[in-house]
Amino acid sequence: MDNQENDDYSEERDYYRDVIRDNIEYNYFYENRNNPKLQVNMGRIDEIVAVMVDVVCSRKKTIRVNGEDLPQAEVKKRFLELDDTHIDYVITALDRSKSEVRNIRAYLITALYNAPVTMESYYDEWVKRDMMGG
Repeated sequence: MDNQENDDYSEERDYYRDVIRDNIEYNYFYENRNNPKLQVNMGRIDEIVAVMVDVVCSRKKTIRVNGEDLPQAEVKKRFLELDDTHIDYVITALDRSKSEVRNIRAYLITALYNAPVTMESYYDEWVKRDMMGG
Protein backbone atom coordinates (compact mmCIF):
# COMPACT_ATOMS: atom_id res chain seq x y z
CA MET A 1 0.00 0.00 0.00
CA ASP A 2 1.26 3.45 -0.82
CA ASN A 3 0.82 6.36 1.59
CA GLN A 4 -2.49 7.53 0.06
CA GLU A 5 -3.97 4.02 0.19
CA ASN A 6 -2.70 3.65 3.75
CA ASP A 7 -4.28 6.98 4.75
CA ASP A 8 -7.57 6.04 3.07
CA TYR A 9 -7.60 2.66 4.82
CA SER A 10 -6.87 4.31 8.17
CA GLU A 11 -9.69 6.81 7.60
CA GLU A 12 -12.04 3.99 6.62
CA ARG A 13 -11.19 2.10 9.82
CA ASP A 14 -11.74 5.24 11.94
CA TYR A 15 -15.08 5.86 10.22
CA TYR A 16 -16.33 2.31 10.79
CA ARG A 17 -15.02 2.25 14.37
CA ASP A 18 -17.22 5.30 15.04
CA VAL A 19 -20.22 3.75 13.25
CA ILE A 20 -19.87 0.49 15.18
CA ARG A 21 -19.45 2.30 18.48
CA ASP A 22 -22.60 4.33 17.77
CA ASN A 23 -24.52 1.19 16.78
CA ILE A 24 -23.62 -0.70 19.94
CA GLU A 25 -24.10 2.25 22.32
CA TYR A 26 -20.41 2.23 23.23
CA ASN A 27 -20.78 5.39 25.30
CA TYR A 28 -23.37 3.66 27.50
CA PHE A 29 -20.92 0.83 28.20
CA TYR A 30 -18.14 3.32 28.86
CA GLU A 31 -20.25 5.50 31.18
CA ASN A 32 -21.26 2.40 33.17
CA ARG A 33 -17.84 0.75 33.33
CA ASN A 34 -17.63 1.29 37.09
CA ASN A 35 -21.21 0.29 37.86
CA PRO A 36 -20.93 -2.93 39.93
CA LYS A 37 -24.43 -4.06 38.90
CA LEU A 38 -23.61 -3.99 35.20
CA GLN A 39 -20.05 -5.33 35.43
CA VAL A 40 -18.99 -3.82 32.12
CA ASN A 41 -15.60 -5.07 30.94
CA MET A 42 -14.35 -2.32 28.62
CA GLY A 43 -11.39 -4.46 27.56
CA ARG A 44 -13.81 -7.02 26.19
CA ILE A 45 -15.99 -4.35 24.55
CA ASP A 46 -12.91 -2.82 22.89
CA GLU A 47 -11.79 -6.28 21.74
CA ILE A 48 -15.20 -6.92 20.15
CA VAL A 49 -15.16 -3.52 18.45
CA ALA A 50 -11.65 -4.19 17.10
CA VAL A 51 -12.69 -7.56 15.66
CA MET A 52 -15.78 -5.99 14.11
CA VAL A 53 -13.70 -3.19 12.53
CA ASP A 54 -11.22 -5.75 11.16
CA VAL A 55 -14.04 -7.74 9.54
CA VAL A 56 -15.96 -4.73 8.22
CA CYS A 57 -12.80 -3.22 6.71
CA SER A 58 -11.34 -6.49 5.44
CA ARG A 59 -10.07 -6.48 1.87
CA LYS A 60 -10.66 -10.24 1.58
CA LYS A 61 -13.47 -11.47 -0.66
CA THR A 62 -14.64 -13.89 2.04
CA ILE A 63 -14.70 -14.10 5.83
CA ARG A 64 -14.62 -17.44 7.63
CA VAL A 65 -17.71 -17.80 9.82
CA ASN A 66 -18.40 -21.08 11.61
CA GLY A 67 -15.98 -22.92 9.34
CA GLU A 68 -17.48 -21.56 6.09
CA ASP A 69 -16.26 -18.81 3.82
CA LEU A 70 -19.02 -16.21 3.45
CA PRO A 71 -18.92 -13.15 1.21
CA GLN A 72 -17.26 -10.27 3.05
CA ALA A 73 -20.06 -7.91 1.99
CA GLU A 74 -22.66 -10.15 3.64
CA VAL A 75 -20.72 -10.38 6.89
CA LYS A 76 -20.06 -6.62 6.82
CA LYS A 77 -23.78 -5.92 6.38
CA ARG A 78 -24.69 -8.16 9.33
CA PHE A 79 -21.99 -6.64 11.56
CA LEU A 80 -23.21 -3.13 10.80
CA GLU A 81 -26.71 -4.14 11.96
CA LEU A 82 -25.53 -5.25 15.41
CA ASP A 83 -26.55 -3.23 18.45
CA ASP A 84 -25.91 -3.24 22.19
CA THR A 85 -28.31 -6.15 22.80
CA HIS A 86 -26.28 -8.33 20.44
CA ILE A 87 -23.05 -7.40 22.21
CA ASP A 88 -24.61 -8.22 25.60
CA TYR A 89 -25.77 -11.55 24.20
CA VAL A 90 -22.34 -12.48 22.80
CA ILE A 91 -20.64 -11.58 26.10
CA THR A 92 -23.24 -13.50 28.13
CA ALA A 93 -22.94 -16.56 25.90
CA LEU A 94 -19.14 -16.45 26.15
CA ASP A 95 -19.27 -16.09 29.94
CA ARG A 96 -21.75 -18.96 30.32
CA SER A 97 -19.99 -21.30 27.91
CA LYS A 98 -18.52 -24.35 29.57
CA SER A 99 -16.34 -25.30 26.62
CA GLU A 100 -12.81 -24.08 26.05
CA VAL A 101 -12.54 -21.54 23.25
CA ARG A 102 -9.28 -22.11 21.42
CA ASN A 103 -9.58 -19.34 18.81
CA ILE A 104 -11.37 -16.43 20.47
CA ARG A 105 -11.26 -14.30 17.31
CA ALA A 106 -12.98 -16.97 15.21
CA TYR A 107 -15.47 -17.57 18.04
CA LEU A 108 -16.29 -13.86 18.25
CA ILE A 109 -16.73 -13.52 14.49
CA THR A 110 -19.11 -16.48 14.43
CA ALA A 111 -20.98 -15.40 17.57
CA LEU A 112 -21.38 -11.83 16.31
CA TYR A 113 -22.53 -12.98 12.88
CA ASN A 114 -25.07 -15.39 14.35
CA ALA A 115 -26.29 -13.10 17.16
CA PRO A 116 -29.30 -11.61 15.32
CA VAL A 117 -30.67 -15.06 14.45
CA THR A 118 -29.84 -16.95 17.66
CA MET A 119 -30.25 -14.44 20.48
CA GLU A 120 -33.98 -14.84 21.02
CA SER A 121 -33.83 -18.65 21.14
CA TYR A 122 -30.87 -18.52 23.54
CA TYR A 123 -32.71 -16.31 26.01
CA ASP A 124 -35.94 -18.32 25.64
CA GLU A 125 -34.08 -21.49 26.62
CA TRP A 126 -32.37 -19.70 29.49
CA VAL A 127 -35.75 -18.55 30.87
CA LYS A 128 -37.22 -22.05 30.50
CA ARG A 129 -34.29 -23.59 32.45
CA ASP A 130 -34.61 -20.97 35.19
CA MET A 131 -38.36 -21.50 35.47
CA MET A 132 -37.85 -25.26 35.72
CA GLY A 133 -35.25 -24.81 38.42
CA GLY A 134 -32.36 -26.11 36.33
